Formats: sequence, structure tokens, C-alpha cells
Amino acid sequence: MDFAAWEPIYEQILEDFGFDRAGDEEAALFLSRMLTEKNTASLSKLRAVISGKPVLVCGNAPQLRKELMEIDLSAFFIIAADGAAAVLMDTGRVPEVICTDLDGNSEADIQKEIQACEQGSIVLIHAHGDNINKLKKYVPRFKRFIATTQARPFDNIYNFGGFSDGDRCVFVAKEFGSESVRLAGFYFEDPCVNPIKKKKLKWAKKLIEMLII
Repeated sequence: MDFAAWEPIYEQILEDFGFDRAGDEEAALFLSRMLTEKNTASLSKLRAVISGKPVLVCGNAPQLRKELMEIDLSAFFIIAADGAAAVLMDTGRVPEVICTDLDGNSEADIQKEIQACEQGSIVLIHAHGDNINKLKKYVPRFKRFIATTQARPFDNIYNFGGFSDGDRCVFVAKEFGSESVRLAGFYFEDPCVNPIKKKKLKWAKKLIEMLII
């Protein structure tokens, strides 16, 4: 994703939520200082494993577990959004890629993400204005990862597009040349979530439709 194309969308999101861009930039800078040669995964490996593959992107909606039972998971390369990784691992499947901001998950779910990383998952850890404390607490536990931001990328901090974990997964799939993208565990009209989450789901739907329709 060319940042010049993404930036106007990002600015709309900031305005809609009343978020501060400076907070995102501060978090990205904080995460960049935690990166070393040893804990940084390569983009070339990410491209090699995604390019030309049919991708199943798993969100963490309540119906995910039921949907997974109806899908032949062996036919897909799987990218999991945050807590969806724990659901997948409970079914015996380690996702090939995980996109996470480490925010909103239980300790047990994050431990599953760390375990998946140890078992070979490529983890993309996302920095934003509200998760510096989570970055500080959990990032040192990951063996290797790729760092992302929704603000301007720099050095070893990347922006492939997307806002929430679920739609970022789709952006990653498209950025790295997936053959196709199928969704599981997405419920854009969930009536049981709070107003902020409803707005995030609305944006997720809009961003995903921009990519795959």
C-alpha cells in the first residue's frame, strides 16, 4: 500500500474517531526501538509464503469456531486477526500469519499468539496510540515479528494499509500477492458490541470492500 494513497483514508478515520495521529506516531517510534536484527522477521519470507496462495482471513467474531468447522482449512493459507489465532489453535491449526495489536485480548489469547510464533507463525505486531503499555509488556516475548503502523511508515516500521486487525489481515494478503481472499469470523453488523466497536466494524467493512469487491 502506497502511503500517499492510504493517508487520506487514515485522516478520515482519525477525524471520525477523534484519534490523535501523534499518538500513533509515538507508539510506532516506541515499537521501532524494540526491534533488533534477531527479533525482526523478513518481508521476503512473508511474500514467499503468501504469494499465489488462496488465503482464509479469520476475524474473531463469535461465530468463527462454527464457521471453521464448515471449511476445509487444508485448502487455505490462514491469516488470523488477533484473538482468532487462539480459536484456530484450539482446533489444532496454527495460522501461518497473525496480525495483532495485542489490545483487547486476554492473557491466555496472547500466550497462544506467542506460542504460534514459536511454532512458525509470522506475526505482525501493530503499534497505535492506545497500546504502548501492551507493546512494552508483550513484545519481548515474541521471538520474531514484523512491526506495523497505521501512520507514516519509516525504517523497519511498515504500513500495508488497514485500520483494525481484521481488515489489516486482508490488506496484508493483497499486498503480498494472495491468489484469493475468503473471510471467516467477520460479523460487521454485530448488535452486541459497543458504539466504538460498531464504528470500527463499519470501517472494516468499507476497507475490505474497497480491496476485494
